[in-house]
Amino acid sequence: MKDDKELDPELYHVAREKGTEVPFSGKYVDTKEKGMYKCAVCGTELFSSDTKFDSGTGWPSFTQPANLENVELKEDNSLGMARTEVVCKKCGAHLGHVFDDGPAEKGGKRYCINSVCLDLEKE
Repeated sequence: MKDDKELDPELYHVAREKGTEVPFSGKYVDTKEKGMYKCAVCGTELFSSDTKFDSGTGWPSFTQPANLENVELKEDNSLGMARTEVVCKKCGAHLGHVFDDGPAEKGGKRYCINSVCLDLEKE
């Protein structure tokens, strides 16, 4: 696990200060490569590329976590909105939010995750 002093400024801002990267700027928005997306802070497995889809929102989107035990969902009422925050259960890194507008045939969830919080371990 990386110490907070080791995190680059953008990762620190998103993971620790609950920021958001600029839409369509993240390194994994358009990635189609196969593998496992891990937490960029602690290396915990978070999302499989098999559940990634193009949501058109500007952030990598997944229908479900690779292992529900590795993420925590928290109520987020910041910015005057009621949302559900997605957090790495191991290190507490803010990853993004989950919404109910994902593909219906895959359960209807869209885990909207900041690229900066992810590292892709390619197959």
